[in-house]
Amino acid sequence: MATPSVLQESLRDPVFWARYTFAHEEGPGADRLGDLEDLLDDDDDDADEDSDDSSLDVAFEVGDGHHVVLSMDASADSYSLEVTTPDSAEPAELGWDDLAHWHPYALRWSELDLICRAIAARDPQLQHPGAPLALLCRFAAVFDDDDVDQAVAAVDEAYAALRPPHWEGYWPCGADWLDRADFRGENVTWQRDEAGDLWARQDDRHDEPFYSTRLGPDTGTGDGFPHAPLRAVLNAAAATVGDARPDGAGRTP
Repeated sequence: MATPSVLQESLRDPVFWARYTFAHEEGPGADRLGDLEDLLDDDDDDADEDSDDSSLDVAFEVGDGHHVVLSMDASADSYSLEVTTPDSAEPAELGWDDLAHWHPYALRWSELDLICRAIAARDPQLQHPGAPLALLCRFAAVFDDDDVDQAVAAVDEAYAALRPPHWEGYWPCGADWLDRADFRGENVTWQRDEAGDLWARQDDRHDEPFYSTRLGPDTGTGDGFPHAPLRAVLNAAAATVGDARPDGAGRTP
């Protein structure tokens, strides 16, 4: 599915990114907003009038009818990550990000990179690093065994690819993303079960809680994290780009 035209326009707008990354609510990058703060105040005043038009779903295909879906409600500062498969009647929610009860961390960095490479392979207009990574990176985190420098550089490049020529004001960067996504030293460990599903565990010795629904194996009851749909999406993405392993990393955490 092509990126909706209204979102295409927003991707070059610093006000959009200030809201999307929560910089407008004292999130990372807030200290660089400068004159944008006045525009954001005006934007907030108009939010109620435009609330009916603020919801948007963007579906990115990774291969064989499997999609990663970004569900956006800008008026509520609420964003959700979902996946769909050819045999699913409804999208499966992996995580969500808002200003109240956020649980955004649904993906490992290698999984997000794989997904974005598959999106680019399916649609050359959606380059990698580019818009998909800039939009979806809020749902990924990095850990002790990740190449964090490489991840930050990729996110930085994704944002830079969207920056309007000659614009010198606020723009998000890889360091802003890392400020929210860095769980190195926070005692998060990853388990892999017999089905190949990965899930995280965090012990009590941490400063930053790991807010995620991906905290246990598949229960087989349909409750909890939707491991099977995510596994199907990652397998489809791996097939699209020719990776031997869906985690794209070739290692067991």
